Amino acid sequence: MPHHANMVSTRDRSRSRRRTSKFFRRRATRATQLPLQAPRLRLMMVWGLLLFSMVGLTVQLAQLQLEEGPELLAMAREQQKIYSVSRAARRPVIDSQGNVVAVDRMVYTLFVHPSMFNQPLPEVASQLSSLVEIEPTALLEQFGQQETGIRVAGNLSEETAKRIRGLQLDGIDLLPAQQRLYPHQELLAQVVGYIDYDGTAQAGLEYSYQDQLLYEEPDQTPGLAGLPPVVAKDDQSLQLTIDSRLQRVAQRNLASTLAQHRAKRGTVLVMDSASGEILAMAVSPTYDPNRYYDADVEQFKNWAVSDLYEPGSTFKPINIAIALEAGVINPDDQLYDEGRIPYEGWTIQNSDFSVSGGHGTISITDVLRYSSNVGMVHIMEGMDREAYYSALEALGLGQETGVDLPAETAGQLKDRSEFVSKGIEAATTAFGQGFSLTPMQMLQLQATLANGGKLVTPHVVRGLVNQAGELTWQPQRPAPKQVFDPSVSQQVLEMMEAVVKDGTGKPAQISGYRIAGKTGTAQKANEFGQYGNQRITSFVSIVPVDDPRYVVLAVIDEPQGDNAYGSTVAAPLVKSVIESLLVFERVPPQGS
Repeated sequence: MPHHANMVSTRDRSRSRRRTSKFFRRRATRATQLPLQAPRLRLMMVWGLLLFSMVGLTVQLAQLQLEEGPELLAMAREQQKIYSVSRAARRPVIDSQGNVVAVDRMVYTLFVHPSMFNQPLPEVASQLSSLVEIEPTALLEQFGQQETGIRVAGNLSEETAKRIRGLQLDGIDLLPAQQRLYPHQELLAQVVGYIDYDGTAQAGLEYSYQDQLLYEEPDQTPGLAGLPPVVAKDDQSLQLTIDSRLQRVAQRNLASTLAQHRAKRGTVLVMDSASGEILAMAVSPTYDPNRYYDADVEQFKNWAVSDLYEPGSTFKPINIAIALEAGVINPDDQLYDEGRIPYEGWTIQNSDFSVSGGHGTISITDVLRYSSNVGMVHIMEGMDREAYYSALEALGLGQETGVDLPAETAGQLKDRSEFVSKGIEAATTAFGQGFSLTPMQMLQLQATLANGGKLVTPHVVRGLVNQAGELTWQPQRPAPKQVFDPSVSQQVLEMMEAVVKDGTGKPAQISGYRIAGKTGTAQKANEFGQYGNQRITSFVSIVPVDDPRYVVLAVIDEPQGDNAYGSTVAAPLVKSVIESLLVFERVPPQGS
């Protein structure tokens, strides 16, 4: 038994050892397998996270590029860029005396880069403040907008730029650019016009003569990015026929007249009747072309060439010349002035009828002297309406004068059939109403009475001249057109002299000189063609009568007051301009 028991026990122990050995082998196998599986799982988790992140980044990048990209790009460029407007270089403009009225100059735009400052922001702001005329606090506010590329100030002069450079500050850029300067400011604004910020001509001669003003197309020199292009400049200037001295007198006295009579606007024009040269063209209200952005848009318009008005009695000398040329009257004829007459359902009367009544039997000269409407109707009644209309057309009514300024408006004349069929149209035209023209065309027509009956083309540009004053280019203009016989012009001129001697033009008298003239006071028609209480007053003068050459016209729109007439408003203004004209042109008194 013991032996058997021992045998069993030994067998059992053997089995137990085998079972234990297998158990530990399995545990060992599991132990060796676990370390191999854990890194693989972790690796898969990392790759998953990376893949998820990449997908998220891709989606976000796509959103930034496709949806927000343009806006972000614009913001980035706004921070980085420095503004530079490339303006084409232009030749100077000078007046008839060689005085500069428009010229290019170099100006600078200041940019700062706060991230590059080597001094505290307040110190930089303090040093720049007085030079750019901006308060230090305002500069500090600008400095805080972004780290670089901040535009602080523009249009800085060469001297200011030099002083800024002298500060030796880091993070400062001064960008040069061409700018147009008008030294006389408001004086010739409506004539010369202006150049806007982009370098584009917007009005006046800057616009109509830009082919002559612009230098040849420049080539950008490599390596000089941001600097103005180098151009092959010459010594030529565009010379005007306008004398700045006379222009200043006309502009100053015009402004005074408008203020005195509380008028809406006005113009004074002076012309050499032989050549058509405009010696002065004052327009008010006006503006400073250096600061065109502060002006009212309406002020950019040169209404002396762009706006129409009914001339009234200043047109009577032209009608008398038409009648004399046609042979329907003679200078020594007489007619009867009733003072007021009925006409095809209308009543036509003289402006002084309520005071003077009819003038009775008067001469043709008296018709102008007293500015008789009734007398003018009787004169033009003797002319065939078809012939009358053709004569008006031959003078250029309904057409442009061809003046070398932009935006000219052609005059308006009634349709021929209406004019011929309705006597009232011819009757009102006889005393200067029922049709319209520009002040420039009125000046052109009056010049025919001073130059022997020739219709010349008015102009403000002489041509391109070099430094020696020699013409290198001149505009081509139509040859003068003979519209009146010289004897007719002389006869009418002598009648106009009587107007200044002892007629409505007496306020224009100048001691020692023979002055011819004609007043005009016309009712203004509203947009419906009805005449109201507002007036447009004018006066035209030709000097000197013994050697007629210069024509001076003043037109004042809507002067206020009961005593606002051509004789009281416009004639004194013309006189003040003529007095300076005679001095500047060295016209001696009669008999000296």
